[in-house]
Amino acid sequence: MKILEGFKGLSEKLPYPVLTIGNFDGVHLGHQAIFHMITKRAKEKRGISIALTFEPHPLKVLFPEKAPQLITSFKERRKLIEDAVIYMLVYIKFTKEFSNMPAEDFVKNILVNALAVKEVFIGANYFFGKDRGGTPELLRKMGKEYGFEVTIVPEIKINNTTVSSSKIRGLINKGKTEEASELLGRHYCLEGIVVEGAKRGKKLFNIPTANISVFNELIPKNGVYAVTVDIDGKIYGGAANIGYNPTFGGSKISCEVHVLDFEGNLLGKILRVNFIKRIRDEIKFSKIEDLAEQMRKDIEVIREIVKDKV
Repeated sequence: MKILEGFKGLSEKLPYPVLTIGNFDGVHLGHQAIFHMITKRAKEKRGISIALTFEPHPLKVLFPEKAPQLITSFKERRKLIEDAVIYMLVYIKFTKEFSNMPAEDFVKNILVNALAVKEVFIGANYFFGKDRGGTPELLRKMGKEYGFEVTIVPEIKINNTTVSSSKIRGLINKGKTEEASELLGRHYCLEGIVVEGAKRGKKLFNIPTANISVFNELIPKNGVYAVTVDIDGKIYGGAANIGYNPTFGGSKISCEVHVLDFEGNLLGKILRVNFIKRIRDEIKFSKIEDLAEQMRKDIEVIREIVKDKV
């Protein structure tokens, strides 16, 4: 996949560009459906598929206090868009100055003059340009004026639930990672580097845990989860705890993972933790022995859940 910041390096006319615009946070099943449409259409026309996005997320610039915790980092978004076999990703540096561009100028300057699009696919609820003035209807009207076709893609529903980034964020915040994964089309994933922890798991329970400094903005609700863990390309089962370690009077949230059947030193390694199922809430135990017993029970339950996934 070719990746362009703005239009640097875009020196030649593109063959029949078929484009979609969006923030694509999560690259969920709705986004994936549109990507499939534009790649299919581009192939039919012997053209190219283009995804046009913005970095950072517009709300991070315009209303940082209201900006959502993102499901995916820009790095992960790029990888997921590439996996969708998109030919070219163009990302525009989003600034307050850029936000003042009227929707009509966005269409003329970027879609028509810079990219010379032939077809645009856009979600039914996507808006662009100053004050969100760029509606699907405006885009369709300008398409007739400038000679490109517009396809407005209706919302996609899974089990009567509309697929959207905001819906997925809400589910993850509630710990409903199974439902979020259904809308994502893959398991929700945290990525981070293993750092020094309190080392209580190994010392007190003989259950070593990796303390992960997470890269993601969006962390699932506190609790214990069945997960799989990608370590250097090999997949293991795991028991993850997100929370404050209340039994030990913790005050800082942490993400700890016990990797099943793994021996070795994980310190400094980057792990990808895929959330399969939430097992229970985080609990404050009166005795350390009770916590140890519960951890062993959790591990046995989790081992059964992940046995077919490793």
